[in-house]
Amino acid sequence: MTLGIFITGTNTGVGKTTVAAALLRWLGLRGVRAAGFKPVASGATSTGPSGELRNADALELQGASPVRLPYATVNPYCFEPPIAPHLAAREAACPIELESLTRWYAGATTGLDVALIEGAGGWRVPMHPRGFLSDLPEALGLPTLLVVGLTLGCLNHARLTAEAIDATGRSRRLGWIANAIDPDFERMPDNLATLEELLGAPPLALVRYTSARSAFGTARVEFEDESRLPRLLDGAGQQANAAH
Repeated sequence: MTLGIFITGTNTGVGKTTVAAALLRWLGLRGVRAAGFKPVASGATSTGPSGELRNADALELQGASPVRLPYATVNPYCFEPPIAPHLAAREAACPIELESLTRWYAGATTGLDVALIEGAGGWRVPMHPRGFLSDLPEALGLPTLLVVGLTLGCLNHARLTAEAIDATGRSRRLGWIANAIDPDFERMPDNLATLEELLGAPPLALVRYTSARSAFGTARVEFEDESRLPRLLDGAGQQANAAH
């Protein structure tokens, strides 16, 4: 049975892909058959002789995955303009229905030990023509990992996102990872302590700020402390067993 984990963030640009790619490398080093997915992505460029659209985040996940899957499997909905996905989908006359996403998930994750599903933007990003991308983890009962971008305003965003996830009761929070995206972020120890209080647990890992960039533009990082990361898989396994 595949353990699925949905990765959301406190906002767009907080490093969901950075964290997901680091998790995939961490899993690969431990012999786990894992793959990363970006079901909906906007902001893409045309590549190859046929002009296929490719999104940088999806390419990053594909490249970091221990199990290499075709691009169309990793990112089934890909839109060119770098705008909100529901607006890009509407302009392309390409509706994104929850039923199609659940069918895609069932087929795409077959044979994997772990599937990391990265959302778009924050938790309640709209879909076209209706609903939210968060409807997918709620419908499938996927537990959620929250990426908190450490920058001014993160305390409010983190707590509100956690409350929104908890309110549905259908997608349990597995924990959170702190990503230092702002080199000028002040009082980091104090803010981390506050986040721990607001979110009810210490971070599973911390990603320090780095200016190093990978080939696809996102920071190639490793976790500063990996000691709590096994709890992520333990929690996902417990939720999967409870669902069955």
